[in-house]
Amino acid sequence: MAYTIKKFPHTGTIDADGHILEPADLWENYLEKQYKARALRIAVDGDGYEYLEIDRQPSLRSRRGSLGLLGAMGEEDMRPSPDRRYSDNMPFGSCNPDERLELMTQENLECTLLYPTIGLLWEVELKDPDLSLAYCRAYNRWIADFCRDSRGKLVPIAQLTLLDVNGSAMELERAVKDGCKGAWINPFNHHKVIHGDEAHDVLFEKCIELDVPLAIHPTFTPHSAAAGIFDWPRQGRAWGEAIWLRAIVQQALISFFSLGTLERFPELRLGVLEAGSGWIGAMLDRMDAFSASMNIPRASATELFRRQCFISGDPDETAAPHIIDHVGADCFMWATDYPHPDHPHTWVDDLTAYAAKLVPEVRDKVLGGNVKRIYKLDY
Repeated sequence: MAYTIKKFPHTGTIDADGHILEPADLWENYLEKQYKARALRIAVDGDGYEYLEIDRQPSLRSRRGSLGLLGAMGEEDMRPSPDRRYSDNMPFGSCNPDERLELMTQENLECTLLYPTIGLLWEVELKDPDLSLAYCRAYNRWIADFCRDSRGKLVPIAQLTLLDVNGSAMELERAVKDGCKGAWINPFNHHKVIHGDEAHDVLFEKCIELDVPLAIHPTFTPHSAAAGIFDWPRQGRAWGEAIWLRAIVQQALISFFSLGTLERFPELRLGVLEAGSGWIGAMLDRMDAFSASMNIPRASATELFRRQCFISGDPDETAAPHIIDHVGADCFMWATDYPHPDHPHTWVDDLTAYAAKLVPEVRDKVLGGNVKRIYKLDY
């Protein structure tokens, strides 16, 4: 079901984290020949429900028709059904570049940074570094093609994997040459090496060399990480995913401070996406207070964040506008998350109210200026 399209009143507005719904045959078409038989694909089980096939195996998480809900607008029945197929449930602008540009014109969006949908689902279940990197390369080639004729209005962001950090550094160089303006990684890895560890330095060095930012974006994450803390809920699974999603992103971010990564790489631009933004002030305050009370000779977390980091929040956040000045107006962005069903599709009304709480100079930075500066957009 379509939602009512409204026009945002402020010009120069940039969506820092929009999504596309990839064609089901993307990986079959874009993978190198030696990997094609192991492509990501959508299959149908004996009961008629779609599921994601990962390296020739049925997914344990993306199954029983859940793929058909990825483009739901939140106004329809959200129960999986054999009749609700992924390819039949793609909202306007979610899988066609010309449609997306038309939608952006109608909504008065100047530019959109694009992230995947199926690409957020598979790495939780795949531990093969070679195939993981091959999946990333295939997606990156496709998203570059998707955005290529948009005159810079659709911005491709490369997907990388920490399972092969050297290969990801090489892939980032290729992807940037092909038009990608930055990269993202998920908030975990099967090696269980936290993000700011020196094992990942080669990727941070490559980001600096290429002058592009790196962001942490939520994906499906392993439930096993909660073992010994709580049992994963049988009911209310959506709440469980939301709580765990935010916590694991915060853990990944903290590692860049606690391990001194930002100090070792003062030119690295690091972002956190789709986990809200109102919490960042309290977290930085606590890290600074802890360092001071324990006499830890470490640079202020707040100052490091202001110098090198950015965070994207939701238009419907009510606390975030009140902490922007405290943390630093140069660090904040916003995002639609379109067309995913777990975010409201009234973003124009919500963002209008959000922007009204900001003075004009700060508003211009948060609505688009920070994205344009950090990602060096020159459309």
